[in-house]
Amino acid sequence: MAKKEERFEVIFRDGSWLKDEGIRQILVDKKTGVNYLCWNSGFGASITPLLDSEGKVIVTK
Repeated sequence: MAKKEERFEVIFRDGSWLKDEGIRQILVDKKTGVNYLCWNSGFGASITPLLDSEGKVIVTK
C-alpha cells in the first residue's frame, strides 16, 4: 500500500509538553498554501489561520 502524503508541513515549532505554555506550531497547507497557528497545551488544542497586519490570510506559495 502506498504511503499517504501529509497535507500539512510544520515550518516552525516552539515550546514544550513539559511546560504549562504548551507547544506552538506554524503549519502550511501544501494544497492551498494557507498558514495556520496551532497551539497544543494540556488536553486542549486550537488551530487558526495566520493573518497579516491588514487581516488577510497569509499564503505561502
